Amino acid sequence: MRTTPILQFGTSRFLQAHADLFLSQAMEAGQDVGPITVVQSSGNPARAKRLGALIGSYPVRIEGLKGGQRQQETIEVKSVIRALSTECDWVQIARIFVNEAQIVLSNTGDAGFAPNARDSALQFDQAMSYPAKLTQLLRMRFAAGAAPIQIMPMELIADNGTVLKRRVMQLAKQDPVEFRTYLERDVVWVSSLVDRIVSQPIEPAGAVAEPYALWAIEDQPGVALPCDHPSVQIVPSLGEIEALKLFILNLGHTFLADRWLRARGSEDSLVRNLVQDTTELAGLKDVLNNEVRPAFVAAGLEDQFDPYVDTTIERFSNPFLDHRIADISQNHRQKVTRRIAAMLDWAKAQGDHSIKPILTEIVAYNKETA
Repeated sequence: MRTTPILQFGTSRFLQAHADLFLSQAMEAGQDVGPITVVQSSGNPARAKRLGALIGSYPVRIEGLKGGQRQQETIEVKSVIRALSTECDWVQIARIFVNEAQIVLSNTGDAGFAPNARDSALQFDQAMSYPAKLTQLLRMRFAAGAAPIQIMPMELIADNGTVLKRRVMQLAKQDPVEFRTYLERDVVWVSSLVDRIVSQPIEPAGAVAEPYALWAIEDQPGVALPCDHPSVQIVPSLGEIEALKLFILNLGHTFLADRWLRARGSEDSLVRNLVQDTTELAGLKDVLNNEVRPAFVAAGLEDQFDPYVDTTIERFSNPFLDHRIADISQNHRQKVTRRIAAMLDWAKAQGDHSIKPILTEIVAYNKETA
């Protein structure tokens, strides 16, 4: 079997319609990248059928708006040639990690990063968290000659590369100094931000996704792009992209949810229904342009703001995506704090002291009703 320079932990439909799709398209274009060994790290038996179905080819259906035009196409993803499970195939996974892997991807979710009582065990234990399993594998790679390697977590955690490195260093605190030096010097820990709405699975493998996709990778010495693709960007800092996503797209969702909650809207209301309502759309555009935009101007991000707003509204308008506002409204007060109150603080930090009556009132209202 061919060697796999990319080792991926996680089998989610997001990865299927994101990194695996990008790498497949790059391979078909003749780029010397991939293929991929996919690893199921959770041990979830319900995903065993999906694991085997990833090998060879699976469909990703792209549905949505792009440039104002409806887009519907099916892409066959062919980048995965091997699928393994940490529960059953640990020895083979270790061999691939030590001898083949150049880039390690992961999207194991918040649960995958959560510390486990077995993390400090000297030998592999399936109950270990992903960082602990990774530490075990890095020890083996170090013992076999300490070849450099790039670690690229894709979990939705701010500064995910830094967070993962910190956790591995904690787990290795009793290891020899030579191993810890290897982790610092020869392992490239890459932070990235990913974005794509993947609305539903296709069984047994595959997914339905929107046209928009982003894989923003923070630049640093030694970083290597996994492939050349229009959706893959290397950026000086993730801070700007995080601000755009959090304070436009996520804030926009929470703004719409707040209006829906106060109006006691229908449980069946969809995001696209709201932005098709001229009054609701005008309200969203008003708050983005008059209260959010000045903060981005102050931050020197005016050129990025306007096209990101246009793209966000186009994504909200996706006629194929049944995105229930009731789902977005879950944990609403916490989201108001993380998205709207945080934007108000960020605006002041950028030097924007303009009045923001609508957003300020939303924050105050949700504090009063807490």
